[in-house]
Amino acid sequence: MRVIITGGAGFIGTLLARRLLARPACIGGADPADVGELVVADLTAPTADVAADPRTRAVVGDLAAVTGGLGEADVIFHLAGVVSGAAEADFDLGMRVNVDGTRAVLEHARRYTRPPVLVFSSSIAVFGTDPATGAVDVVRDDTLPRPQSSYGAQKFIAEQLVADYSRKGFARGRSVRLMTVSVRPGKPNAALSGFMSGIIREPLARLRAPCPAPPDTPVALSSPRRTIDGLLRAAAVTDEAWGSRTAMTLPGLTTTPGSMAAAMDRIADCPASDLIDWTEDPAISAIVESWPARFETPRAHALGLHPEESFDDIIRQYIALSGPSAG
Repeated sequence: MRVIITGGAGFIGTLLARRLLARPACIGGADPADVGELVVADLTAPTADVAADPRTRAVVGDLAAVTGGLGEADVIFHLAGVVSGAAEADFDLGMRVNVDGTRAVLEHARRYTRPPVLVFSSSIAVFGTDPATGAVDVVRDDTLPRPQSSYGAQKFIAEQLVADYSRKGFARGRSVRLMTVSVRPGKPNAALSGFMSGIIREPLARLRAPCPAPPDTPVALSSPRRTIDGLLRAAAVTDEAWGSRTAMTLPGLTTTPGSMAAAMDRIADCPASDLIDWTEDPAISAIVESWPARFETPRAHALGLHPEESFDDIIRQYIALSGPSAG
């Protein structure tokens, strides 16, 4: 089996690459198979452990410029994109990477002799509080997207491109709307939701961390493990089981920054949350508060996908993966 991951050197891309290299995977309803070649496409090289596997081939460069070197594959995981804060700050960059980059990948798939399964990582940022209609209390599988940021609009445009290329038979597209992923290790990124990892990651490393949203702000998130499960499940099922070409929202856990901080203190068995600076940033807070935090996802549940039971479990996972420096 041949696999392409765009954005494969990023956090989620690296976790996905490791999972695919470690065990057989099902694609489009076929029997489980080992990866014969994994193409990792990104602006930077993959991590050392992924690159060291003889089945890995790195393609480094701007996505629109390197698609010609990707070759054909059984499945493409299209994860590459500009994150929310960067897309909001630089409209042209967001359009070039999030919209034009997606079309470049779809055009690449269109040239295949056989349409590949194509899993696109969209975002719950396609939903927002429309000033004219107000907030949506619960997002359901048939809730109309109303993006209120450039990032959300770009992701929604890309969803429609994936759906139409699939309708035309150019690819077997499956768009999945990811929740904010927490807890992410490493350094902060430009995502507006990045504080949902920072308020855990930094205090557990005995560093101060800002929280730009009020502690009682409802937020929805997913663990890294459940996010990878969702991407792989989207790739695994048959076209009939996948069903509608409309994007599928992955399950998430609803919580608040204050509850997250309390969970951290319980698991760490110390007042680690004392290192959080609760300083509201009105601009960031307004965008975060426009994102819905409560979801009903029966379509994903029917595919066997469920959120973590508690944020305590997510913190335990993070500490286990990050080693003694965390906690």
